[in-house]
Amino acid sequence: MAEKILVTGGAGYIGSHCVLELVEAGYVPVVIDNFHNAIRGADALPESLRRVQQIVCQPILFQELDITDGAALQELFSKHRFSAVIHLAGLKAVGESVQKPVEYYRVNLTGTIRLLETMKAHGVRNIVFSSSATVYGDPKYLPLDENHPVGGCTNPYGKSKYFIEEMIRDLCRAEKDWNAVLLRYFNPIGAHESGMIGEDPQGIPNNLMPYVAQVAVGRREFLSVFGNDYKTDDGTGVRDYIHVVDLAKGHIAALKKLKENCGCKIYNLGTGSGYSVLQMVRAMEKASGREIKYKITGRREGDVASCYADPALAERELGWKAAFGLDKMCEDLWRWQLQNPTGF
Repeated sequence: MAEKILVTGGAGYIGSHCVLELVEAGYVPVVIDNFHNAIRGADALPESLRRVQQIVCQPILFQELDITDGAALQELFSKHRFSAVIHLAGLKAVGESVQKPVEYYRVNLTGTIRLLETMKAHGVRNIVFSSSATVYGDPKYLPLDENHPVGGCTNPYGKSKYFIEEMIRDLCRAEKDWNAVLLRYFNPIGAHESGMIGEDPQGIPNNLMPYVAQVAVGRREFLSVFGNDYKTDDGTGVRDYIHVVDLAKGHIAALKKLKENCGCKIYNLGTGSGYSVLQMVRAMEKASGREIKYKITGRREGDVASCYADPALAERELGWKAAFGLDKMCEDLWRWQLQNPTGF
């Protein structure tokens, strides 16, 4: 019988792509989401999951639920027998976290504690956690490997991810029957090649590439580039961008790792290549065939100059490697944006 995997926050950008990959890998995903970052579609489903159903030609199990609601989680776990949890739910905007730190700690930390308590009560001891390269803070060296110091985070969002990592590590140390894979994402971009699901930020995008795509499609007049005085080749911030489908496949590899009774493992999911903001703008101009106007503004609080991964450990131990390059990321993002000019 196919394994049931709980996906928290599974109606969001990364979540919907993970759900699709789970189905294609033979798992049965059960999705919970509170619609903080998802659009309602027909039949009480998030629109993203309604479209996943169309792609995979089978129904997706979904329940509207907030992970800070311990009673609702207990009820959910009583109804389903999960073999593992993929924990994606949480608030995720760096800039917003600087303005609303208490809200970020309340949602991200309390939600995770409720989830771990419920897992423990129902004998579910396997978790894949959606962490972030922000836990590394301002890089001491590049590329970032998993041994780089963590915790010197430059914003509350990153700190919340770091604190959750520590919670899970402590739990695995205390109770040897727990297995966890902590995935430190770099910068996911792109979309499913069908163009049916992709990143649909509500309001003004917090991340670079959705904003660039919205400028290209005519939804926004120009891109604000936050700082051109960093110590990088063109002065703009350098990041490691990873195709969201590659990222989703990393979660499938992580589920397989849990089967080895692996204890607590940590892996970078990135490509190992860094691209500047202006390089990304040029790549999107190439993919879209359109000029992307931009203006240089001041630096944004909490940003670092450069951040890119050494993904060798994930390749060695998970058998996972990013397959898609920058052109494919931008082409798929543009297809999504062109087919969905105003989002879902």
